[in-house]
Amino acid sequence: MMPKWMGTISGSKDTGPAGDEELRMIPRWSMVLAAVLFAGMQYVFHVVMPHHKHELLPLRLMMGYAWGTLFASYALLLGYVSCDVRRRGMSAGLWMLVCVVLPGGIGAVVYFLLRQPVLSKCPNCSTILAASYHYCPQCQFQMAPVCGECHRGVKLTDVFCTCCGHDLAQDGAPARLRVYSD
Repeated sequence: MMPKWMGTISGSKDTGPAGDEELRMIPRWSMVLAAVLFAGMQYVFHVVMPHHKHELLPLRLMMGYAWGTLFASYALLLGYVSCDVRRRGMSAGLWMLVCVVLPGGIGAVVYFLLRQPVLSKCPNCSTILAASYHYCPQCQFQMAPVCGECHRGVKLTDVFCTCCGHDLAQDGAPARLRVYSD
């Protein structure tokens, strides 16, 4: 049985660790391409390249696995970028071109440095917002708990504001944000 503190908050569905959600974003075409590239590298190192010296078999095995893993990882990275760029509202064609054209994965590094924050929708008016917003700029719907004194974001489990020390129990937070109240 799971401890109470590890349970879900306000009936939300347990999706597991955040990393699992990120891995589920990799599309099937990218997984298939990665498997084909890995198998292709094994074919190149074990069939195409001459292998008349049998003492070099461990080297061929190591090189086949290393290059196969490198190309397969790059295909999975391109698949992740192709889905993540749409989730963030950025130009998919431009970023895929940057990731493919710049050599050695430099395009993917540039993407991860310059990508926009994840977008979400306001549940009240469906305005598209950055995930870091505490209030909707269209309808003033409170998206996340904030301190009533300094209006900075706080955690649901905080009793006092970490910035100004204000007693958060005195604030009139909406009922949906008062999950851990006494």
